[in-house]
Amino acid sequence: MNKKILIVDDNELITEVMSYILTNNGYDVTTLNTGDGVVAQIKQSHPDLVIMDISLPGVDGRDICRIIKHNKATENLPVIICSGNDDIESALKQDGAPNDVLAKPFDMTVLLNKVEYQLAA
Repeated sequence: MNKKILIVDDNELITEVMSYILTNNGYDVTTLNTGDGVVAQIKQSHPDLVIMDISLPGVDGRDICRIIKHNKATENLPVIICSGNDDIESALKQDGAPNDVLAKPFDMTVLLNKVEYQLAA
């Protein structure tokens, strides 16, 4: 069975590119273009990994990550936070921190390496 990945980014081009890359590498991908409903989608589809933008309309990706990491049912779900901001590394030091960060623009090899590492952990 293929590993399931949830991608959350308000930029549809980003979700399409990530989805294309990951699908072509054998992953089952679900995408959302808003932060609304992320937790519900996780409960419904039980992804093996979440890749999420740090800045989503109406909600901060770090807040969603904190909710995921503080919930007993999802605390072990790996989360990769994405951002085009230079201070993305600071997200790793917060309460309820993601497992990793991905700087935008991203390289396909870097994306795949981070995904493979998190799914192997």
